[in-house]
Amino acid sequence: MLKIVKDTAKSLHSRCAPVEDPRSPEIKATLDEMTKYLKDSQDPAFREKNPSVREGVGLAAPQVGINKRMLVIYYPSVSEEGKFVEYQLVNPLIVSQSIRQCYLASGEGCLSVDQEHPGYAYRAYKITVKAYDAHSGQDIEIRAFGFDAIVLQHEIDHLNGILFYDRIDKRNPFKEIPDAVAI
Repeated sequence: MLKIVKDTAKSLHSRCAPVEDPRSPEIKATLDEMTKYLKDSQDPAFREKNPSVREGVGLAAPQVGINKRMLVIYYPSVSEEGKFVEYQLVNPLIVSQSIRQCYLASGEGCLSVDQEHPGYAYRAYKITVKAYDAHSGQDIEIRAFGFDAIVLQHEIDHLNGILFYDRIDKRNPFKEIPDAVAI
């Protein structure tokens, strides 16, 4: 089972290197292992047998000790019942984003962060991401908004050495930005 790197590690605060060959079998095997970790983390029976495992919806490679620009996302779709949002992104790049912002009203969490960090982590409400998706085996463009955009931005931040609490205003953690969308 993968071991999650905690936010005290210097590597989580560093920018990751690009993946040179996104189609390599080693990269795909790593992404499959990361996806399995997320799927297992969402299984109550698995968590009961492994109480140290916390439920997650996304996982970036630096969180498992690999400082390469790749991440996985897996969770039930908010908008389409019975479907799952699933990506294995290599070298993802946000190519556009809205001015309008959003935030999780309950606050963000992270598998690498054990301590509470109350406050709002503001992010773009809509984004477009280009990447190679090892799950589908092709270059893709993702247009995401709301919760989906937050998850993508959270994981891409990991590739740039940024943690969600870096986005919380230290002096006024619950500062409200006019027109921002609470999710």
